[in-house]
Amino acid sequence: MSNNLHQAGVKLLKQLSRHADVVMDAYLAGSVSETTHDVAVIEKLKKSGILWRPEPDEALRLKRSVRALLEEALSDERNRQIDANVGSAFSTIKTLADHYKEARHNVDYSAAEAYLADLSEHVYSFTDSLRYSIRVLWSRINNEFGYVGSISAKIRENELAQSQVSELLNGLEMFQFNELSEIAGDIRELRRLLVTNLQETLSQCTLELSAVQGRLLELIGRFRQIQGRTRLLKGFLLHTDLHPDYQPENHVGHKHVPNLFNCAEAMIKPASVDVNNSQHELVLLDVVSKVKAISRDLLPTKVREHNVATTMSDVEDFDIPDNPLKLAVDQYFCEVIDSGLRQSALEYLHANKLDWEAENWLYQVIGGYEGLPDEHKVYFELEPIGEPDPIYNGNFMIHDVELWLA
Repeated sequence: MSNNLHQAGVKLLKQLSRHADVVMDAYLAGSVSETTHDVAVIEKLKKSGILWRPEPDEALRLKRSVRALLEEALSDERNRQIDANVGSAFSTIKTLADHYKEARHNVDYSAAEAYLADLSEHVYSFTDSLRYSIRVLWSRINNEFGYVGSISAKIRENELAQSQVSELLNGLEMFQFNELSEIAGDIRELRRLLVTNLQETLSQCTLELSAVQGRLLELIGRFRQIQGRTRLLKGFLLHTDLHPDYQPENHVGHKHVPNLFNCAEAMIKPASVDVNNSQHELVLLDVVSKVKAISRDLLPTKVREHNVATTMSDVEDFDIPDNPLKLAVDQYFCEVIDSGLRQSALEYLHANKLDWEAENWLYQVIGGYEGLPDEHKVYFELEPIGEPDPIYNGNFMIHDVELWLA
């Protein structure tokens, strides 16, 4: 079996080498014309699976696998295809691991070896594909999507890359390493593939994808800023085309210069005192002495010559009326003292037919208790009655309070 694969692979590579001009023409042009090349060569490439025809009336094109091989080998910046289908690879890896464990359990060592080789190939192929996708993203970022010709196209390419990064990150979340660890069990080969190598690679790739996502957000912000300025400039040019006699006003002569034109830097740079400079010590001491000094010579002459007579009168007494709500709460406290019983604040409010809102009444009762001096507060006990908030943790909803003598 391996001998036949070897011969088929050698034959395919020889055909690629022998007919490299046809392959590269198809790669660069997107298709190849049968009239410009030998018909026998075209038929050989079609039979080998290098060229294919999507529709009967379409031109011949390169197979996707051959194009991907050339894009990777040539580091072609036009390559923007990323395989974000992580879920399929995860399912395949789990299935092959189960096949290997079953063959190992049945003492079928040849099948187990084949399954292990297939599993290793899938794991390494998946990790290499993931690293390749990240390299493609970085190459697209480093040239700032230079293969497109407009800002709108750059923004669309950026949004495409962001969606691909999001799909990759969401796909990597599907890898549950506790599940892979259970599948591997105590088999050393499986633990090396599914736990050690795969977990280390996915951790590094997740960090790189996070950095890629941050860079993409920064780029799209800059692209949108350039797009906004471009639209502003195009709008101004359109305005001048529609109004040829337009002349800008002298904005410098206005009292309030618009922000659009007020872009000049300040002539006097902001400065601050360097108190650590010993050369300025005398100057600073002189400034401080003038600030603290009260010079009588600087006062106006009229103020110094005429003495102003002032008379002191007694301060008039005035009273601040007590808040009626506070007086009602004080009466409630007195009622508790007189009865010596445990009384509810709301029951007292309703029993005495007071006109206060229940919420305001409870706030005032709690505030009156908290406002008591410490030597008086020890004679009372205040207990809130309520229940925890069903939505927000740590919040206690108070419906009523009870007061009694301690």
